[in-house]
Amino acid sequence: MKITALAGGVGGAKLAHGLAQILQPEDLTVIVNTGDDFEHLGLYICPDLDTVCYTLAGLANPETGWGRTNETWNTIANVEKLGGASWFRLGDQDIATHLERTHRLKEGQSLSQITMDFCKAWGIEHTVLPMSDSQVRTMVDTEEGELAFQEYFVHRRCEPRVKGFRFDGAEAAQPAPGVKEALEAADAIVICPSNPWVSVDPILRIIGKIEKTVVAVSPIIGGKTVKGPAAKMYAELGMQPSTVAVARHYRNILTGFVLDNTDLAMESDVNNLNVKTLVTDTLMNHLTDRTRLAKDVLHFIGSL
Repeated sequence: MKITALAGGVGGAKLAHGLAQILQPEDLTVIVNTGDDFEHLGLYICPDLDTVCYTLAGLANPETGWGRTNETWNTIANVEKLGGASWFRLGDQDIATHLERTHRLKEGQSLSQITMDFCKAWGIEHTVLPMSDSQVRTMVDTEEGELAFQEYFVHRRCEPRVKGFRFDGAEAAQPAPGVKEALEAADAIVICPSNPWVSVDPILRIIGKIEKTVVAVSPIIGGKTVKGPAAKMYAELGMQPSTVAVARHYRNILTGFVLDNTDLAMESDVNNLNVKTLVTDTLMNHLTDRTRLAKDVLHFIGSL
């Protein structure tokens, strides 16, 4: 079975890792959100892309889910001593990634080519693609005005109330090389448990209409997100944060939907959207959880 996964952030990276434990490299492509990319201290930083790659490579910090394991912080500490911006924490090993990426982008290389080379260097055999080589920027409309995503997410710690989102550059951006081919070759598309508003929507905007079996895994369990501001965003946009709200978000493209055992009582509400369901344990605390959930998702797809 060939799977193309759409992912962004920690939850998406975990399920992508689980799928990679089961599927052969030629059978899994992960398309990653780059709407939260930004430039900081002169470096081109791709938070979601790096989180997915570090996780697939076994290099991710197990405590934070982002950044590198066994990280040190000497560079950013000295930037701070000099009065520089330190609100976005960059570890010493992580900075090497950003330095080399920035250098190569300035030489004219594409983000997809650089990502492919980084994956090879880190021993990642499955294909990881940025959603686009063009710059797309997620902008958050808040009650304090429009903020760039990292300004909202990290610097302001998601405090401003959200009113909406805009993906600057999405209209002109094209899918990165390999994205269309991966979608066409896939037997099914898996939307990983990532933030629907700011991790998955940018990808969907770029790749356009999907004419495949699509299965999404809810990032909301019991009305809360394991990590990140998705539940807060739903509430501030006037919607009750729930797994049903996530299913409604994707209802126009969904074939199947995976929700947690905690939300069993909501299964019929999702079925009423004309979407088939799988109820299972979706929390991924350990590698065994990621692999088990990936197996559940693949078996579910096989039953559709």
